[in-house]
Amino acid sequence: MSRAAPPVLPSDAQESLVRRLFWLSIGVFFIGGFLSASVSLLVPQLKSVLGLDYKGALLVQLAFHSSYLLFALPAALAVVRIGYMRAIAIGLSVMTAGCLSLALAQGMRQFLLVLGALLLLSAGQTVLQIASNTVVTVIGPSRGAAVRLNLLQGFNSLGTVLGPVLSAPFLLANITPGDRGGGTASVPFVAIGAVLAVLSALYVGHRALLSAAPAGAGRMLPPDWSRQIFSVLRDRRLRWGTAAIFVYVGAEVTIGTLMTNVLMLPERLALEPVSAGSLVGLYWAGAMVGRFAGAWMLTRMAEARLLLYAALAAIALTVAAIVLPGAAGAAALIAVGLCNAIMYPTIYALAMPQDSRQAPLASMWLCMAVVGGAVVPILTGAAADAAGLLPALLLPALCYAGIAGFAGMCRRPREVAA
Repeated sequence: MSRAAPPVLPSDAQESLVRRLFWLSIGVFFIGGFLSASVSLLVPQLKSVLGLDYKGALLVQLAFHSSYLLFALPAALAVVRIGYMRAIAIGLSVMTAGCLSLALAQGMRQFLLVLGALLLLSAGQTVLQIASNTVVTVIGPSRGAAVRLNLLQGFNSLGTVLGPVLSAPFLLANITPGDRGGGTASVPFVAIGAVLAVLSALYVGHRALLSAAPAGAGRMLPPDWSRQIFSVLRDRRLRWGTAAIFVYVGAEVTIGTLMTNVLMLPERLALEPVSAGSLVGLYWAGAMVGRFAGAWMLTRMAEARLLLYAALAAIALTVAAIVLPGAAGAAALIAVGLCNAIMYPTIYALAMPQDSRQAPLASMWLCMAVVGGAVVPILTGAAADAAGLLPALLLPALCYAGIAGFAGMCRRPREVAA
């Protein structure tokens, strides 16, 4: 039985609402990128300080991304119940607590405490991802959803560029086995926690912003919500889009995390840890430039077509990074960031159902797929321990092949879910 479509705001009121929401979202996307890039630097740091192998060090990414699988369902239900703005404020508050816990655990050099703090931190980020990505998609014209999300992801990439540059001197300076770091390793996460607390206060102050928007206010869960969790997967694009998000996040996190170690290899650039960690900022800078450029290109090219070209280029560059020696191989791996630029927001927008009432539950599945950032790095780390770091990069290349397949599917007309 079909339901009546929700009422639509007048165009001028909707434009004002979208504009205010966009400006408020910039800080959230920026600090999320800064935090993720800083967390990635924990892998080379803890690998050296604690004498871990690649698989052991990459437990950092397992802890940071596994909560998307553990907490996506309660997070999605919370978004439906309390509304987007309050959910974002709660997510930011939990992340603040996680950052302060991580700063304490990092200063103590207790690996299990670090993993626990990362799990808490990413629990808050799970709420934030579901609420912030979805609200930008459903509040405003659907035709511009990919453009809006790509623009905001550009600010996310700006954070990922500055994260390694500003955090590497604290996290990677003079790292030796058993080194306690003088407490400086905690500085980036204390600073990030302070910014998150300010953003949380801003969202609390704007908690009524979306009260007049049909898709924005909190509402009681429908009585058949447990059935709707799975029925939303009748949408073929959502199913395959969830798989595409899984492999995309897995590939991007794997390359961004292992790049410091790749650039330190004698057969690549043989850099010192701080220099290699700072240079990772170029990888994220490519994503930043590509997202702003991609937002412009998406006004002139179909989303699926651009996604397909980006995925094919990422495959070619990752393979080139494996086989080309010296600076050429390093440059190819860094250039993958440019291809990553439009992938997440474009996959997200292409996969979302056309009915905005299904958006929170659909977003739950897409957010759960971010667990790829936990699984693919661990598998790549195991391959690196067994066969070498460079050959292990074939796994991210296979991930990009999966994205190309999703893009090819989306070039055909969308099937209507039963």
